[in-house]
Amino acid sequence: MDAVTLARVQFGLTAAFHYIFPSLTIGLAVLLVFFEWRWLKTNKAVYDQLARFWTRIFAVAFAFGVASGVVMEFQFGTNWSAYARFVGDVFGSPLAAEAIFAFFLESCFLGIVVFGWERVSRRVHFFSTCMVCLGAHLSALWIIVANSWMHTPAGFKIVTGPTGLRAEITDFWRMVFNPSTFDRLSHVLSGCWQAGAFLVVSVSAFYLLQKRHTEFARAGLKPALWLGLVAALLSLITGHQSAVGVARHQPAKMAAFEGLYETKTHAPLTLFGWINEEQQRAHVFGIPGMLSIFVHGNASKPVTGLNEFDPQDRPPINLTFQFYHVMIAIGLGMILVGVVGLLSLMRGRLGQNRWLLRLLTASVLGPQIANQAGWCAAEIGRQPWAVYGLLRTADAVSPTVAPNTVLASLLLFVVLYAFLLVLFVWILTTKILHGPEPQMAVPDGTAQDSQQP
Repeated sequence: MDAVTLARVQFGLTAAFHYIFPSLTIGLAVLLVFFEWRWLKTNKAVYDQLARFWTRIFAVAFAFGVASGVVMEFQFGTNWSAYARFVGDVFGSPLAAEAIFAFFLESCFLGIVVFGWERVSRRVHFFSTCMVCLGAHLSALWIIVANSWMHTPAGFKIVTGPTGLRAEITDFWRMVFNPSTFDRLSHVLSGCWQAGAFLVVSVSAFYLLQKRHTEFARAGLKPALWLGLVAALLSLITGHQSAVGVARHQPAKMAAFEGLYETKTHAPLTLFGWINEEQQRAHVFGIPGMLSIFVHGNASKPVTGLNEFDPQDRPPINLTFQFYHVMIAIGLGMILVGVVGLLSLMRGRLGQNRWLLRLLTASVLGPQIANQAGWCAAEIGRQPWAVYGLLRTADAVSPTVAPNTVLASLLLFVVLYAFLLVLFVWILTTKILHGPEPQMAVPDGTAQDSQQP
């Protein structure tokens, strides 16, 4: 493989691995706020247990996220120096804002959340948890701003500098609120909320299967199922809005999403299939007219097909198509899991439905797979552009980096990330098998570890 392909594989690997952890922390942060709020409101020791246990899990995921995320920024200077020169003025601003206004906020207050249980008041601790949650969501905002600008650039001009052409910000807020920012941010956050919620659902269902920590499990399961279901429904809505934006601003990507070669009215909404790119034929099953309705609100309006674009301007069609439909299929499945789980819980039958508990235990994988598939569809579908319509990916790679150098570093990353993944799963499993620490309510309204003297 050439240096461009290897550099793309390397960045894709590091980004995919890193994304496991922020998706968990963003979702878990919402539930941590809820658990601590319930503890303040009801003074029930079980909510103290929930907050303390899931804070430990949050801290582990946060640490792995930091370690895996730093690597990506170095790759801009090593493998993607031409890209860094072209977009440095634009891309650097949201990355700096993320570090200063989001990561700094989250990491500072996380110290209080992790180590301040017996050192600060309950209200101060709750405020710190809220700040951690806010910081996690602000991090998502600024990263999405940077990434969305690559899809729908706005608020810039092209100037000639000492090293050639580069993009320069002319309107900071137009850059921040570019046409795809809010659609993509809302869709990403709903996916993150699912990732955190279904982790709590999975662990709670596992405890119920094992008949351990049952009060703890039931207290955590209900709000997590509600958050997971609401987030899954929001993903359906925000995904639709995002797809409408893609059809408007990146029509080649939308055509690849649906395997649509010919521009046509009454365009079908594809449910599944296979794309033969050599023969330029789509072997698909779909609902006639539905894509035109979804995109334009009118079946008689045409949807742009791939044949309107030169072959060199089309993304890898079958890969984009398959990842997009995997995301949708799992997203619909998570709605079904959430509905069935909540109905069974409200009817008091969840403890008897061991098959459902097993399904809920496995449900932690659903949002992670859907999130990864969605990002792959979005980023592969943007090809052949690093910055849509402005900079091709082939022109963004570092011109002096040899393929063998990229391959060697890629293999090292594979080994390192495999080790880190095993380590994360081992730590997570150890903490889950250990379970929450026993707590007891005391007269002053706090909750303390019953094992303490």
